[in-house]
Amino acid sequence: MKVLVLVLSIASVVIAQEIQAVVKILPHNASSTVTGTIKFVQSKLDGPVSVTGTITGLKKGKHGFHIHEKGDLSNNCTSTGGHFNPKNMAHGAPSDSTRHVGDLGNIEANDQNEATIHIVDKVISLTGPNSIIGRGVVIHSDVDDLGKNQDQGSKTTGNAGDRLGCGVIGIMSPVGSLPRSSAASMSFSVGIILLIVVSVFG
Repeated sequence: MKVLVLVLSIASVVIAQEIQAVVKILPHNASSTVTGTIKFVQSKLDGPVSVTGTITGLKKGKHGFHIHEKGDLSNNCTSTGGHFNPKNMAHGAPSDSTRHVGDLGNIEANDQNEATIHIVDKVISLTGPNSIIGRGVVIHSDVDDLGKNQDQGSKTTGNAGDRLGCGVIGIMSPVGSLPRSSAASMSFSVGIILLIVVSVFG
């Protein structure tokens, strides 16, 4: 029984390992003033991701906010490609069951041309097949219509307009290799612990 408790305790610690990432938003060209920093935190593997930050230099109102498929910031942010969409779904709102992984909706700038971001998303991840590490973040000029219109633009980009700023998501912690999933971490941890138990008590 003590051995089982030990195995489960150590495995749960591994699974609960927090992952943090960050992106620095840069202007798409010399005429843009859009800048900011956004932090992504996933407190447990396969859990939701908390997205927090501040973007400045925006006109007052809503602006499309997406994860794009590439971390290439050249050509005025257009080289980031389309929305990160590994399952080839239609564009939608963050709360929709049909959406791109990278669909994070809109951020809203106030009278001071500043947008404060507080999002918790259950689709993006910092590990596994939906990992956004190394991909691009793009801030758009217009409001994202969340795929609610019938035109092709609505179903692909939300008609969110030009790209005002972009950045590449980089890892903050841990500094070692990232586990691929909770199941993989538990399997590895239990395997190692069982080898130790066998060597000690066998």
